[in-house]
Amino acid sequence: MAKKTGQTIDFASIKAKMSDPYKKPLQVVDETGKIVNQELFDSFSDEELVDFMKKMVWERALHEQTMNFSRQGRLGFYAPTFGEEASEMGSVSAFTDKDWLFPAYRDLPQLIQHGASVTQGFLWSKGNAVGDDYGDTRAWFPQIIIGAQYVEAAGAALGLKKNGEKDAVAFTYTGDGGTSQGDFYEGINFASSFQAPAVFMVQNNGWAISVPRKTQTAAETLAQKGVASGVPGVQVDGMDVLAVYIATKEAREFAAAGNGPALVETLTYRFGAHSSAGDDPSRYRTKEEEKPWFDADPLIRMRKVLADKGLWSQEQEDKLVEEYKNDFKASMKEAENTPTQSVVDMLKTTFEEPTPQVKADIARFEAKESK
Repeated sequence: MAKKTGQTIDFASIKAKMSDPYKKPLQVVDETGKIVNQELFDSFSDEELVDFMKKMVWERALHEQTMNFSRQGRLGFYAPTFGEEASEMGSVSAFTDKDWLFPAYRDLPQLIQHGASVTQGFLWSKGNAVGDDYGDTRAWFPQIIIGAQYVEAAGAALGLKKNGEKDAVAFTYTGDGGTSQGDFYEGINFASSFQAPAVFMVQNNGWAISVPRKTQTAAETLAQKGVASGVPGVQVDGMDVLAVYIATKEAREFAAAGNGPALVETLTYRFGAHSSAGDDPSRYRTKEEEKPWFDADPLIRMRKVLADKGLWSQEQEDKLVEEYKNDFKASMKEAENTPTQSVVDMLKTTFEEPTPQVKADIARFEAKESK
């Protein structure tokens, strides 16, 4: 039998090309504030452009004031959002009140924009259960376990489908590091298998605490990670609020129309530390790496666009920031005046029907708390 020569399958070529469809991030306004897609830009009214800017200014003010509260010891865990305003405000604005949000711990701004109060966001950070009750707002409380919200969103999306709800989706967020978790794959695979209406957002901010994106995964893009599960994905400039909104809106329309889930990867950057717990980015990042991202600041580029159209001024922005921060201070006072949950309250809400052991614990702690 003749010896077989040559190569039947060119794996190197497959590897070199498999990320090609995902390496052209959608962009409307570039890093310098120049409009690079006039047709898409013209689809927004002046009022919509100003509204996006107000939301991003609101989020940055929320970050600054929340960091102040954290340094004062008035909050528990907080994950800064400095630099991710376009990614978060552009995406959450594309969803409706019918949609279910499953946030991660860095997604308090989206949770608040979706219907929760600022006070509830602070209460969640302080570990107060009152901060988890959103009434009629379709949202779950922020997930601390990395990637677990993807599984939750997949289940909720299937629930929407089985309940026959029309024009409603479940949407969720994770960071670049979250895409290396098993829950990420389980969630997108489950939703895709059942063709459930879910939108999976990946905020690629470059770092999983101190682990760089290039170390986390060999995938050239995170958008392509949906392919194996049959989930279409797209990569978008996450510092361009208009591009993020368009990509997310179309992903939502795709999912809500019964086509199964979609995935959106936003290329953004975490300007500061991973959390208020105190990691020091200067120990694992360089100023040279950070500079291009700071130059691409989403507020700077949108500020230029609006100023060129005569729709924005620094005076207007300063006034808004002051108003926002005063509102946040009032919300913090409200949070601090909210009673904390007792052990008995916690036990009574653990199960719909308390187990015999929990009933005994309730009785024991009621006796203690009554003294």
